Amino acid sequence: MTFLTLSFAALLAYISLPFKPIATVALNNGIGKLPFMGYNTWNAYHCDIDEDLILQTAQLMKSLGLADLGYEHMNIDDCWAEKNRSVSGDLVANATRFPSGFNNLTSQIHDLGLKAGIYSDSGWFTCQLYPGSYLNEARRVCYAEQFRNWGFDLLKYDNCAVPFDEIINLGMIGKYTRMADAIANLSATTGEPPLLYSLCQWGREQPWLWARKLGQTWRTTDDIDADWEHLASIINQNSFITWASDFHGHNDMDILEVGNGNLTFDEAKSHFTAWSLMKSPLLIGTDLTAVTNETLEVLMNPEIIAINQDPVVGTSISPFRWGINPDWTFNATHPAQYWSGESQNGTIFMLLNVLDESADMFFNLTESPWINAGRQYSVRDLWTHTNNGTAVRNFTANAVPAHGVVVLLAQDAGPEPAGTQPPCARPEWCIDQNGTLVQ
Repeated sequence: MTFLTLSFAALLAYISLPFKPIATVALNNGIGKLPFMGYNTWNAYHCDIDEDLILQTAQLMKSLGLADLGYEHMNIDDCWAEKNRSVSGDLVANATRFPSGFNNLTSQIHDLGLKAGIYSDSGWFTCQLYPGSYLNEARRVCYAEQFRNWGFDLLKYDNCAVPFDEIINLGMIGKYTRMADAIANLSATTGEPPLLYSLCQWGREQPWLWARKLGQTWRTTDDIDADWEHLASIINQNSFITWASDFHGHNDMDILEVGNGNLTFDEAKSHFTAWSLMKSPLLIGTDLTAVTNETLEVLMNPEIIAINQDPVVGTSISPFRWGINPDWTFNATHPAQYWSGESQNGTIFMLLNVLDESADMFFNLTESPWINAGRQYSVRDLWTHTNNGTAVRNFTANAVPAHGVVVLLAQDAGPEPAGTQPPCARPEWCIDQNGTLVQ
């Protein structure tokens, strides 16, 4: 029956069906209120991992002071398993790479005051063709239970080796719901906190619309790489979905590349700033045995981390002006440049120079919806850690480096000076009480 052949009664019945939104709030199961922070092995080591490397990295997170700033997860990525399951169908830790077993390793990680994360896949295999979890999520000893019994606190769940349609009979939501249900059922049965569930879903089928009811984070794009082109593209894609991040649910922009490749110091700062202020998880992905002071300076900026971990405001910054492009322009190489958002201590501004040369960056304060007209604001630079006086109406950041960033915290400093002209900082419909339009 087509729409045109519906009877009037049938049409009324059809349009009166209750509307059921996919999700309106994030899953709140007691964990993952804030974006998680820590280390992930993939970007630095890919498959070249073993228990000594994991434990050494965890110890460096402590000795370098990273754990004190909130980097508390030590996450093992792909390639940790044997190629074959056990006779009973269990996943098996690789005997060469992890001869002491996972329980011993996670116990040592926990003894350092850290949490442990593991990787699996929603398909037949992982992306590196190790055994996946499909059809084993809800077995008698489900893989969620096996991960928990091994002592893991977090599960990164990938999107490779998808079963044929006639086998899976599920869409993307259903595929990821299988493990979400297993995690929830295990927690309900044991009374223990659930695994933190990180969906590595690459932005397929718009996970920012539905993944928030399944887990705490969801990947929004394809994989990152250590160059400006990838960073700019990821920032651009996420600029249109900033609304999806809030407490207990976060857009995941992928593992940090700070310290990797040929990123300049300014590009690394822009990378870390965008990820932090857009409330993405912050996972270090560089070799900590060879980490430079410059890399640590970026990763350990407490004022930037404080925005990511704000316990009062969970929302992301968002663009208020795209800059060189018209507003709402999708441009993989030149994303939005002027951003703002709330924090518990004031309004945050991120000025991102997407050009290949230095540039002055000017904006009117009230372009941000979080700024009140007729007020002046004290301005603090969160990278130079300096107070930069008081801004009235507007602000100019001079000579922002190519691919560089300026981050400002603006705090109300009282009424602007009496008689400040023009009478309206933004002239659209600026009108006197006598009805005179001020041009």
